[in-house]
Amino acid sequence: MPDSLPLRDRYLALIDEIVETTLKGKISSVEMVYQMLLKGITSGTGEVFELVLSDRLNALQSQVDNEKDELKKAKATRSLRAIKTIQSQWQRSSEQNKATEAIASAVTEITTAPADERLAVFLRVTDPNQKYPLNVQQLQQLSKALQQFAQADADLQQFSEGITRGLASWQRLQDNLLSWMYEQKESLGFGGVPGERGPWASWAKQLNSELPQALLRTLAMEESAIEFAQRQRGITLRDWVEMALILQYLQRGLINWFDQQAYDVKAGPKLSISTFLTFAVIWSQLASGFGSIGKVYGDACSQIMLQILRTFAQRPYFPFYGGIFASFTGTYLRDALDYLDEPLRRGEGTQEKARILTLLGYSQRALGQYQRSIDFHQEALEIARNAGDRPCEIANLNHLSRTYVQQQNYAEAINYSQRALILSRQAGDRTGEANALVNLGYSEVMQAQQLENLEPETYEAAINYLEQGLKLSEKLGDIQSKALCVSSLGIAYLVIGEHQTAIKYLEDGFKTAQVSGDLYLQGRNLAYLSEAYYHLQNSEKTVYTGCLGMYLLEQIASNEWRQAAGLLTILQGQIGAEAFQKFLQQHRPKIIAVIGVDGYDHIPQLLEEYKQDI
Repeated sequence: MPDSLPLRDRYLALIDEIVETTLKGKISSVEMVYQMLLKGITSGTGEVFELVLSDRLNALQSQVDNEKDELKKAKATRSLRAIKTIQSQWQRSSEQNKATEAIASAVTEITTAPADERLAVFLRVTDPNQKYPLNVQQLQQLSKALQQFAQADADLQQFSEGITRGLASWQRLQDNLLSWMYEQKESLGFGGVPGERGPWASWAKQLNSELPQALLRTLAMEESAIEFAQRQRGITLRDWVEMALILQYLQRGLINWFDQQAYDVKAGPKLSISTFLTFAVIWSQLASGFGSIGKVYGDACSQIMLQILRTFAQRPYFPFYGGIFASFTGTYLRDALDYLDEPLRRGEGTQEKARILTLLGYSQRALGQYQRSIDFHQEALEIARNAGDRPCEIANLNHLSRTYVQQQNYAEAINYSQRALILSRQAGDRTGEANALVNLGYSEVMQAQQLENLEPETYEAAINYLEQGLKLSEKLGDIQSKALCVSSLGIAYLVIGEHQTAIKYLEDGFKTAQVSGDLYLQGRNLAYLSEAYYHLQNSEKTVYTGCLGMYLLEQIASNEWRQAAGLLTILQGQIGAEAFQKFLQQHRPKIIAVIGVDGYDHIPQLLEEYKQDI
C-alpha cells in the first residue's frame, strides 16, 4: 500500500484489503487481523482510521438492510461481519496503546519527580479512579520499566522490588481470599473474637513478608494500627509499597466478590459498604501513625484513604441515609475536600464530592458536631443541585431536617423535611420520600412537645406521617430507612408517654438496625429503650438496654452515650450500687454476645468517667 496516498485513502484500502482477504477465506484467526492493523496504522492517526472504519460500517449496514438481491445481500452480510472483526481488533489495539502510553507516562512522572514526591506520584498514577487504571499485568510492566533505572537510583530499585513483591503476595492471597468465610460460619465481616480466626489472621498465615504479615496480625488482634505504624521507624520504601499493594488488592478483591452477592440483604451491599469504610479507616489510622515518624509515608496513607472514598462515592449502593461514620479531622478532612475538588475543577465527577460531604455531614451529626454537620450538608446540597444529582440533593434536605431536630430548631427541621417531601415526589425518589415522611412526622412531634401542645390531633397527624414512611420503606424493602422509621416512631410514642408502644417500636428498631449494620441507630434505640423501661419502673431492663446503648454510642465517639450514662447514674443512685451490679451480672451473657468480654468490662469504667465529668 503506497505511503504517498492520502491517509484516508490508505486506511480505506487497508480496510478493503482485510475484508477481501477474509471473504477469500485467507484469514485464519482474529490475531491476523490484529497484526495487519498494527502494521498498517501509523501511530497518532487513530482518529482518522476510526472515522473511515465508521463510514465503511454504516455503508455496509445500510446495504444489508436495503439490498433486495439475495447474493449481493449475502456478500454484504459477510463483509459486515469482517468489518465488525476489524472494529473489535482495533478496540483491542487502542486499549493496548492507551496502556502502553499510560505506563510510559507513569515511568516519566515517577523518574523525574523529586525524591520526596515520588511516592505521591506513584499513588497518583496507580489511582483506580484514573480514566485508564493500570491492571496487574500493566503494574508488572511498570515494575520492569523502573528496573531499568535501578543502577542509577536506589529508590527506583525499591519501587520496582516493592511492586513485584506486592503483586506476588497478592497472587498467593488471591487463591485463598475467602477461605476465612468457611472457617467463620456464624458471621461475615471483620468482627469476631481477636486472634487466629477471621480474615486478617487467615491472610497473615499466607504471607512470608515481615511488614505486611505484622500489620495483618495487628489487625487480627484488634490492636492499634496507629501504634503499629509508629513502631516502623526503619521502614523501607520497598516494604511500604508491598504492604500498600497487598492492602489495596485485598480491599478490591473483597468488594468485587461482595458486589456479586446482591441476592442476600445481609451480605452484598452491606458487606461492600463495610469493606470500603473498614479499609478507609485503616488507612486513616496508618496515616496518623506514619505521620508521626515521617511526612512522606503519612501523606501517602492519607492519599490511599481518599482514593477509596472517591471510588466508594461512585457506587450505586452508596448509603445516603446512615450507617457510616467518617470522623476525619484536621489535615485529613482538608485533604479529603482538596482531593474531591480535583474532579470538580475538571468539570466532571461533581457528584463524588457531594456524596462524600453527605457522608461527612451525617457522621458529624452522630458525633454531636451539629453546626459542622449543617455546613457539610449545605455545601453538598448546592453541589448536588448544580450537578443534577437529585437523590443526593433530597438526602441532604432530609439530613438537614434531622440535624436541626438535634439542635431543637424544629421550625427549620419541618421546613427542610417538607422540601424533601415535595422534591422526592416530583423526582419519584421513593427512598427519599419515605425518609422525608419520617422526618416531617418526627419534627412535628418534637415541636409539639416543645410548645407543650397537648392536643391529641397534633400528635395523631405527626404519627400518621411516621406510619406512612414506615409502610413505604417496608414496601421498598429498604432496611436502612425502615430502621430509621421504627426508631422515630418509638421515640415519638416515648415523647407522648405511651411507653409500652414505644418499647415495641424501639425493639423492632434495634433489630432492624442490626440487620442494616447501623451502629448509631442501634445505640440510639437501646438508649431510648432504657428510658422507656425506666418510666415503667423496670430497673433490670433499664440497666441492660442502657449499658449496651451507652457502650455502642461511646464506641463510635457519639456524645449521646452521656444521655444513657446520665439515666443509669440516676437509677444506680435510686436502687443502690449492689442491686445495679446484680442486674448487670444477670445480663452478662446477652451483653457479651453483642459487644464481647472487653466491652462488658468497659461498662463500669464508662459510668465512672461520666460521674467524674459531671
